[in-house]
Amino acid sequence: MSFKEVKEEINPFIGEVKPNWCLGCGNYGLLTATTNALAKLGFKPNEVVMTSGIGCSSNFPHWTSVYGIHALHGRSLPVAMGVRLTNPNLTVIAVSGDGDTYGIGMGHFIHAARRNLDMTCLVMNNQINGLTTGQYSPTSQLGHITITSPLNGVDEYPINPISLALGAGTSFVARAFSGNRKHLQSIIEQAIQHKGFAFVDVLSPCVTFNRLNTYSWFRERVYELGDDHDTSNICDGLIKAQEWGEKIPIGVFYQIIKPSLKDMDPTLQERVPVNEPLGFKAQGIDAHVIFEEFS
Repeated sequence: MSFKEVKEEINPFIGEVKPNWCLGCGNYGLLTATTNALAKLGFKPNEVVMTSGIGCSSNFPHWTSVYGIHALHGRSLPVAMGVRLTNPNLTVIAVSGDGDTYGIGMGHFIHAARRNLDMTCLVMNNQINGLTTGQYSPTSQLGHITITSPLNGVDEYPINPISLALGAGTSFVARAFSGNRKHLQSIIEQAIQHKGFAFVDVLSPCVTFNRLNTYSWFRERVYELGDDHDTSNICDGLIKAQEWGEKIPIGVFYQIIKPSLKDMDPTLQERVPVNEPLGFKAQGIDAHVIFEEFS
């Protein structure tokens, strides 16, 4: 059998180009979990669009068979929002890293959360800027020695992505660990099926530049949120979001169904932009009349 035939039989979302991440990179776990989740949910590759920014994580769409847009640094989410608003028939997944999302892309993250468009945001959080060979990121721990904090370590408090997402109004907030692939895939499936903005912070160890937050470090600390956690109670979610250090919860912190920007914008309710005719002529407008106003 050819590679194409094998791929179609096993998983149609596996790309023909092999990933070039470092061996052992946590992103491999997310890539496998995501492609498996899409296949299990019955999607076809031409029904899915992935957007990404800049960083090790942002090569993600290249390793799949879906439509992909490799955008600018920190701009994965605005591109994803544009795709979702233009063609609501597509399933949209924005992928990025902690430096990309919680640094230069922070503003877009906040606005994506409050607009609550039906899309998924997967953040590969390795607590380091790996592509630039180990600079500290917005989620790096205090005191972490890196190439940009070589003396006394990181001296800025790390961002708490879960608390941030809850405070911004995200309607689905979750965390997963790439070292627990079964649980990770389950979370991704739930996120994709959620009607609204679904955010998953994926603990994805960088085996090359982060020797502090390793697989073994996480395995000693992570635990799955149980049935006793009320995912409809944002206060419970905020309390659990504060746990970090000796115990790190993974799972769905909060989920609620509420209207999205698309549901509340009258223009978007009446029309689907991708179906609209393009150009003056297609819309019955005389271009000469338009330009005469400015001559």
